[in-house]
Amino acid sequence: MTLQEQIKQYINGQPHPKRADLETLHKRILQLMPKCKLWFLDGKDGQGRVVSNPNVGYGSQVLKYADGKTKAFYQLGISANTNGISVYIMGIEDKKYLPGTYGKTIGKASVTGYCIRFKSLTDINMAILERAIQDGVKKTAPDIK
Repeated sequence: MTLQEQIKQYINGQPHPKRADLETLHKRILQLMPKCKLWFLDGKDGQGRVVSNPNVGYGSQVLKYADGKTKAFYQLGISANTNGISVYIMGIEDKKYLPGTYGKTIGKASVTGYCIRFKSLTDINMAILERAIQDGVKKTAPDIK
C-alpha cells in the first residue's frame, strides 16, 4: 500500500463527522505546504504494539534530543483522538509560544507547547489554526515554505 493509500485509509476509517474534518484539514495543509514530505505513523512500535494514535505528518525537520541524538521527523501532524482531532506542531523550542500566541484566539481548543486539540473544526477559528501551522513550520525550518 502506498503512503497516500495509507493516509486515505486512515482518514476514511474515522467516523463521520471526524472523517470530514480530517479530510478538510488534510487538503488545507497540502494547500499550505504543497511540496512537503508526507508521513504516516500507524501508532505501533517495533513489536507491533499500539503505543499512540496513528497520525499523518507533513514536512520534515531534524529533532535534536538532550543526549545529542537526532531524528528526522515531521514538522506538523494530525491525528484523530477519542474526543476529536489533534494538530501537532513539532519542534518549537519555547513551550509557552503556542498557548501564549494562539490559545486565546483559536476558539474552543486546548493548546499546549506542541499540540492544538479540538472536538470539531466548527469549534475553532480556521484562519488562526492556519496561522499557527504556518508559524510553526517557519520556526522549525525557516528555509522551507
